[in-house]
Amino acid sequence: MRERDAALAAADATRDEVVTEVPSVSIEGLAVARLDGAAVVDHVASELTAGRGGWLVTANVDFLQRASTDSAARALYSEADLIVADGAPLVWISKLRGEPVPERVAGADLVWSLAEMAAAAGHGIYLLGGDGQAAPLAAERLIERYPGLRIAGYSSPWVSSPPTDVELEPIRAELRNSGARLIYVALGSPKQEELIRALRTEFPEIWWMGCGISLGFVAGHVERAPRWMQRCGLEWAHRLLQEPGRLTSRYLTRNLPFTLRLLWSAGRAR
Repeated sequence: MRERDAALAAADATRDEVVTEVPSVSIEGLAVARLDGAAVVDHVASELTAGRGGWLVTANVDFLQRASTDSAARALYSEADLIVADGAPLVWISKLRGEPVPERVAGADLVWSLAEMAAAAGHGIYLLGGDGQAAPLAAERLIERYPGLRIAGYSSPWVSSPPTDVELEPIRAELRNSGARLIYVALGSPKQEELIRALRTEFPEIWWMGCGISLGFVAGHVERAPRWMQRCGLEWAHRLLQEPGRLTSRYLTRNLPFTLRLLWSAGRAR
């Protein structure tokens, strides 16, 4: 109990320190950072150097739609220290509003670029979640790319949504001994964000990022869309072709009409 109280006090003290202001645009109640990928990595690196942890949310249209209809989800995402536009429609909407986000900042790209930064700075990374053998294979691939990288550990525990104290305790113990400064949580949203919320105050020196299926991309279990589709905002179509049974309703029935409404509304307001 004393250790936990000390950690919470340290987290409060850390949040009271001066943190670099990040320009943002409000989209469906979420403050989306107006930063490119390199600036996001630089921000996380500078905060780690200063001894401050944080929480990075990579928001796509599914996040926006959840935030727009569920106040609890909006409050959950808004607790993050940095929300980036992991979805081309967020970039388009910001431009229509005259507060442009410079580019899409995909979580699937950040898992690599943050790992490169961590390798150079000597920060350990912990991989939490992922399907099957995704985490250990992703660890191997990341080390192959960045030989100086230290993987502080990996695990794929089952957790509820939200997680219970019984489920969290072994994760806490593992992370305490890992020495990690960055943790990738690959559980899907909002489960990964619920886990981060439950643990982050106990580890005030760590940066957390929910990365969804990204460990599967790194491990080679799931193929990413070609670069031209990523640039054109069509990566969702590639994912739809890969898993039509699971993603058709989400992408075509919910996300696509929602995106069109947001673009129409932003265009009219402009």
